[in-house]
Amino acid sequence: MSDTLPMFPLNTVLFPGMSVPLRVFEDRYRALVHHLLRVEDPAERVFGSVGIREGYEVGEHGAQWLFRVGCRVKMTEVEAHSDGTFELVVVGLDRIELERLDTSGAYPVGQVTPVAEHDVAVPDAIAETARLTFEAYREALLEIEREPPASDLPRDPAYLSWALAALAPLTLAQRQALLEAEEADSRLRMVTDALRAELRTMRAFPSLPATEIARTRWSPN
Repeated sequence: MSDTLPMFPLNTVLFPGMSVPLRVFEDRYRALVHHLLRVEDPAERVFGSVGIREGYEVGEHGAQWLFRVGCRVKMTEVEAHSDGTFELVVVGLDRIELERLDTSGAYPVGQVTPVAEHDVAVPDAIAETARLTFEAYREALLEIEREPPASDLPRDPAYLSWALAALAPLTLAQRQALLEAEEADSRLRMVTDALRAELRTMRAFPSLPATEIARTRWSPN
């Protein structure tokens, strides 16, 4: 079934189960936050986000071209500042597909449909290989005196795939491909391949800094 959600396009890709900070300063998204704060039940303070394929989060023209598959997210923390801006913490809930975006109101509103997660068993070897590859990546960062991401990863394969997708050094296109992948084992294979490619680059050019990692925290909410 389709649903209507306030929308906040971003120059990044959000994942289910992952907690991320957002700074809100543009008028239309400040209006979105005010709308959410008027929702009495905090559990219902939900909006949608899709990645911006081409364009910007802010400005006169804004997002020109959006990805279709995004994430439904819940606002879990909010801090209002005297200048009217907000600092938020949001957590991804599940995937959505954007059918239509209406920008005529105070904030963007999207017509969205849920994207089902294919519940397919993940072989232990695939999950373990992904974990070991991530540990090798962390060790490589330590060797060049860079702060590694947290190593306390979830055990559930589906959450593990989202956590690694958020922590791995990926391009926007790679992150979007992971979000659109239908099964956890596919995501784990994809992120393992990406981490191995990063390790090869780091070993070939040890004097260069590793790709900046995403500072995304995972959360089981």
